[in-house]
This record gives sequence, C-alpha cells and structure tokens, in this order.
Amino acid sequence: MRDAEKVAVYRHEALSVVLQIRGDSPQLMVLVAQRDHSPFQGLPALPSGPLEPAENLGASAFRHLSEKMDIAALSYMEQLGTRSDPSRDPSQRTVATAYLGLVPSQVKTTIPTYAQWMPVNHLPQMAYDHANIISEGVDRLRAKLSYTNIAFALAPPDFTMAELTHLYQAALGHEVSPTNLQRVLTRRGQLAPTGQRKAPGTKGGRPARRFRFTKHTLQVTDPFAILRPS
Repeated sequence: MRDAEKVAVYRHEALSVVLQIRGDSPQLMVLVAQRDHSPFQGLPALPSGPLEPAENLGASAFRHLSEKMDIAALSYMEQLGTRSDPSRDPSQRTVATAYLGLVPSQVKTTIPTYAQWMPVNHLPQMAYDHANIISEGVDRLRAKLSYTNIAFALAPPDFTMAELTHLYQAALGHEVSPTNLQRVLTRRGQLAPTGQRKAPGTKGGRPARRFRFTKHTLQVTDPFAILRPS
C-alpha cells in the first residue's frame, strides 16, 4: 500500500519476549498467548500489537503486554531489534520491533486463561517468526549474564548461593559451579552479604549465608567474560 505521494505505508508492531525462571525444578520460561484468529489461529504467539500514531515503541510494547500480565512485575526491559522480512506476516506487510523483558523468579504473575508460560527449551510450533525472536531474546540474556549484572532482574531480593546457582543454570542451560559463581560475582562487586542465614533444613548442617545484588540497574562488569559450563 502507498499513500497519495507514493510512499509505502505498512503496519508496525511492538512485541515482547518476557522471560522468567519458574518452578520447583527451575526452568527458563517465556510468556505466550494462543491466537484466536487467522493467520496462525490456535498457535502460541508473543504478546504484540500495532504501534499507534501517537505512541513510541516502548510505550506500545508496554501497552500490549499489559493486556497479558501486570507490567509492574517487570524488573528489566530493553529493545532486542527489528524484523522487516516482507513475508513474515502472510496477511499484510508488518515490521516488528521486539523487546526483552525479565521477571524475578519469586513474582507470582496473574495472566489470562489464553496466555501461559512455556519452557524455552520445549517450544511447540509458534506463530509468525516468534520462535526465532524468542531464541534471540534467550541468546541476549545468556550473553549478558556473562558480562553484566543482569541476573539481578531474575533473582529474588535475597538468596543463598545455591539458589542463585540454580537460577544461573536455568537461564544459561548448563551446569554452574556455586564456588566459581560466588568468586566471580564477588570479584566484580555484584554481591553483598545480607548478614542473614537460611534456616537449616531437616538434615541439619551450617545455615547458608544469604546475599543480595549490590545494584539493580544494568551495568557492564566484565566486557570480555564468558560463563562456561562447569
């Protein structure tokens, strides 16, 4: 479609890859909603919708996401990138700008019945190119876990090193040594002890110390680091 001056006119949408580590056996999961109309009726899709003339992309992403969950639950959000393949939407030309959002593991989210959390490692067929966009969001998170303090956005306010290690393992998709993780994060100034200890379990033993992240805004702490499997 073109306007009166022959300039191309097309739909621009904002969509969100919202990730949270969930479950007793922690898994990295993404928020999706089942489509109730064509194209891709019945398939899960990311929260998304059109950009309105009077709003910017970030506001549009928040607006559409607020229909699926309480956006106050978000602890972090950043722009992932823009998709402009002319054939990505079979119904009309649609450019999509994607955002990555993170929710702390302890937050209990309320979502509508047509939405759900799905493990990123076991996704079914997705609508549009959303599977690739989810993969891009997961890759972005995993990269930033190595060289920034972004784990603050996934973790509860305080935690033991065992609990934090489980979060890192779920997010990274591989084993992590608690000792090495504590050493690396302490050296980078990311962790501080709270002075509290976790109550001992039924097996007894020394109560584990509790920690917190020193900052809750994104910072590059080691630009050349890579957290490798233990």
